[in-house]
Amino acid sequence: MKRRVRESQTPPPIAGRTASFQESVIREMTRLGDEAGAVNLSQGLPDFTPPAEVLEAAVQAIRSGDNQYTFPFGTATFRSAIAAKTARVNAISANPETEVTVTCGVSEAMMSAILALTDAGDEVVIFEPWYENYVPDCLMAGVRPRFVPLAPPGYRIEADVLRRAVGPHTRLVILNTPHNPTGRVFSRRELEAVAEACRTHNLVAVTDEIYEHIVYDGVEHISLGSLDGMRERTVTISGLGKTYAVTGWRVGWIVAPEPLSAQIRKVHDYLTICAPAPFQAAGIAALGLPETYYQEMRREYAARRDILLPALTRAGFRFRWPEGAYYVMADFSRFRGEGYRDPGGTVSPDRAFAEHLAVEIGVAVVPGSSFYVDGAQGARYVRFNFAKEAVTLREAVSRLARLRADGEAG
Repeated sequence: MKRRVRESQTPPPIAGRTASFQESVIREMTRLGDEAGAVNLSQGLPDFTPPAEVLEAAVQAIRSGDNQYTFPFGTATFRSAIAAKTARVNAISANPETEVTVTCGVSEAMMSAILALTDAGDEVVIFEPWYENYVPDCLMAGVRPRFVPLAPPGYRIEADVLRRAVGPHTRLVILNTPHNPTGRVFSRRELEAVAEACRTHNLVAVTDEIYEHIVYDGVEHISLGSLDGMRERTVTISGLGKTYAVTGWRVGWIVAPEPLSAQIRKVHDYLTICAPAPFQAAGIAALGLPETYYQEMRREYAARRDILLPALTRAGFRFRWPEGAYYVMADFSRFRGEGYRDPGGTVSPDRAFAEHLAVEIGVAVVPGSSFYVDGAQGARYVRFNFAKEAVTLREAVSRLARLRADGEAG
């Protein structure tokens, strides 16, 4: 006689470290915008064509059979190209054999660095507002984020505030420059304050420099690892996605001194094995583009910025003009009407306003609260991105003209 097994009615357990996670708000707003037929100014993905020679290099690599695993840390030729670029652009020397690691995008690079360089119970300093991946990365690694506020409208790094955030368990400082979401490019003086904190407290700096080539008005991007005493304690992260408009290729890299790289490489190997082979080949072509490519790219981004931002001013938003990257954090507190308010109070004002923009106005943005641990700090802001064709931005501008500073659609 078959014995009946009593089935448990209790749901299976889930990991506590992920219980507080939510879907990426940025990707969620992209989906909401798509459903509403909105112009997508939320997620930072370009809608224009990458350089033709870079695309052709990827196609040729695929056709020639470059479709299998590479060496886990990247092909030798691509790592050499990254090392040459890092010396030329970032003023950081690196041995491509031992100090350059190719990753599956900047997101994996950041996760690998945090996992490799911290233990559970350690602390990591993060400047706030922050790109939304950083905090979940820390929580997955079992480390505690400590936040250093960048107060609007200047969003500047204050040395004394940073010093107060560093404690006996602090191991890393995460820095993003040019900065998402504010568009700041941190000055040499601000970076020196970060360097001083790292040297004084024996910390490692992990820098996300994915927007390094996208700067405006003569502003200079400075890599933290190029400052005195910082090469041996800085993990410099960048990638192909933003500069060459290939965000879907997921190719990034880490440049770090050999002792740090050795630890990071072990984590990277087990996380992803290697980055896509044909796109590494295309990366060599990308890093070999002439300086005129970057000059023209900056001119085009500045022109896109000049289409969108005056329209935001006319509509009634307040913001700081970005010095780099392609985002703007816009204060919508002048919009006083009830058209976008959540009558039940179940969502924050920024989320309600973002949904109003997507559904009623036809422009998708990101609620500001998604960049803060205490969402109330971002409740007056939404983030726009202008990594779009001019025709796309003009359509967004046309739709935004329906807004009035009283919050009602015209």
